[in-house]
Amino acid sequence: MAEPVVLDPEIGYVDAPIDPSLDLIAEINRLRKEKNAIILAHYYQEPIIQDLADYIGDSLGLSRKAAETDADLIVFAGVHFMAETAKILNPDKKVVIPDLNAGCSLADSCPADAFAEFKAQYPDHIVVSYINCSAAVKALSDIICTSSNAEHIIRQIPPEQPIIFAPDRNLGRYLIRKTGRDMVLWDGVCIVHETFSEKKILQLKARYPDALVLAHPECEEAVLQHADFIGSTSAIRRFARESPHTTFIVATEEGILHQMRKDCPEKTFIPAPPDNGCNCSQCPHMRLHTLEKLYLALRYEQPEITMDEELRQRALRPILRMLEMSRDIR
Repeated sequence: MAEPVVLDPEIGYVDAPIDPSLDLIAEINRLRKEKNAIILAHYYQEPIIQDLADYIGDSLGLSRKAAETDADLIVFAGVHFMAETAKILNPDKKVVIPDLNAGCSLADSCPADAFAEFKAQYPDHIVVSYINCSAAVKALSDIICTSSNAEHIIRQIPPEQPIIFAPDRNLGRYLIRKTGRDMVLWDGVCIVHETFSEKKILQLKARYPDALVLAHPECEEAVLQHADFIGSTSAIRRFARESPHTTFIVATEEGILHQMRKDCPEKTFIPAPPDNGCNCSQCPHMRLHTLEKLYLALRYEQPEITMDEELRQRALRPILRMLEMSRDIR
């Protein structure tokens, strides 16, 4: 049983004292075994959390792992929509997230009420929504996709069927270019991927002429046009691992570089800089999770993700369609 704790909704995470002499890694390992818990982490987490995770991956991989786990407790080190997705797939399991404040700028850019009004303007369109959206937007969708399977899913939709794609306009534009489908796009963006600097990437290319540019399709078109490879975080990781090249400029959240450097310690990975005064490309929401918050979430089983059952059922259907339509994606 979890120890009783009163979670202050104003704070959004367990604010309890921790014995400074405690070995947090050892305690996390002990607690997850004791509670039959699984720790799922996205590539954009701090390296120490990635190294502790039972499974680390992108949104498609995390969705699959959440769907198949036999753990009693899911601790999700990712942003809120990811933990929501785990709960949608596991109504009878307890799902916790270290910090409820770990939202997503892209998901926040698409409020469900505004999206419902937008959708009503196109009654004959099927709605394909990127997984980076709230459960309420998923419930308004026909199919969910991730950056790993979006093109694969779009190509399975009959060519005469018009499509609304939400919420990421950059991924939508990329898919239009790749598939030739003239989709209606919701105007949403990711604060990390929209800020990569084309100018600074070209400066890096001049400095490292043999480097390949690897970019996530959430990036702006000005960045994508210089990319040697465009793909999801897992696809970027796989490409770098299998490529004979040794130097890469990586235009996605820099957390992925931890796994890439572990895969290929002999290769050089350079984070693409944003178009601001800092040289980092970190998601401020993902980075709200810390080792201490992870330990407290596991110990006290809070903050818990809860959901209205009718909403969960409506959000589940397009996720299951995604999993069915992307069975061939690895």
